[in-house]
Order: sequence, then structure tokens, then C-alpha cells
Amino acid sequence: MKHTHVSWNDMQGHVQEILRQIQQSSWHPDYVVGLTRGGLTPAVMISQYLECPMNALHVSLRDGANESESNLWMAEDAYGHPDSEITSNVRKNILIVDDINDSGATLNWIKEDWRASCYPRDPIWDQGVWGHNVRVAVLFDNESSDCKVPISYSAVSINKAADPQWVVFPWEAWWKK
Repeated sequence: MKHTHVSWNDMQGHVQEILRQIQQSSWHPDYVVGLTRGGLTPAVMISQYLECPMNALHVSLRDGANESESNLWMAEDAYGHPDSEITSNVRKNILIVDDINDSGATLNWIKEDWRASCYPRDPIWDQGVWGHNVRVAVLFDNESSDCKVPISYSAVSINKAADPQWVVFPWEAWWKK
């Protein structure tokens, strides 16, 4: 399998492209969620630029591991909190950031975990959360993934089914160079 190496300069350009897309959409997150490990660096960069808080979410499904954390408060922010002064729910705008949408498993896990954590039978999860007040940004989007979450912002589209490749980010094995 070929390896596609991403330099720090490339990565910064990819983050700038995502920021450009966010600004064009006229949407602004209340906070950014960086997925451990690969999403943390771009999430910090995005949150600094947008001047909004950043939180980390640990989701590790790689290599058969399932060491993921549920964050009920994020699910509640996504779903919305009933406000006694307003008749509708108040939802927070959340930007989830990862380095790559590879297989789709990580984002699918978050979608199902948040739904199961907060009013799982409410159709609002499918009709009004994902792609609306909760959006996803990835540096690389694998078009052949099984992701059930809409990718709102991406810098590079790849198709690993047509062109198998392993994307190597600058924070991976940097000491070996």
C-alpha cells in the first residue's frame, strides 16, 4: 500500500481550507471537539482561529480496541436543552474535528453513542442535529467510507477503494525522519 505523507505546511494549508469553508457557510461553533489523537492538533488550530473553546473526546476503535468515552454533556448540547423562557430547545453548535474520515467507524460510533445517551427515540437526531448544529471537519475525507455522518468540511477528498493509501500525518512517527 502506498503512503501519502502530509507535511506540517500541507496540514496548515488543509486547516486554512477548512476555515475558509466554515467562513463561507456563515456557521460558527460554540465549541470545537478534537478527537484523540489525530484530531487534536487541527482542532486546537481551528479553535484558536475561531476564538472558541476546544474539548477533547477520546474515541479509539483502531486495531480492535474499544477504549472510547461517552460524553453525555456533549450529547445534551447537541440535542438541546429545554429552556423555560423559550418554547424551543437551545442547541449548541458543535464542530467535531478529526484528521481523517477513514472507515467512518469513529464518527458512526459518536453518532450512535450520543443518540443512545440522550432521548434515543427522538427523530430530531436524524432530522435536525447532524449536519445542522453538529458539523464535522476532517483534513482527509475517504469517499468510500461507511460514514453515516455528513462531512461538512474537508480539505482533501480521497477514495481508498480506488486508490489504496495510508495517510501519514506530521505528528505520526516524526522522530523517525
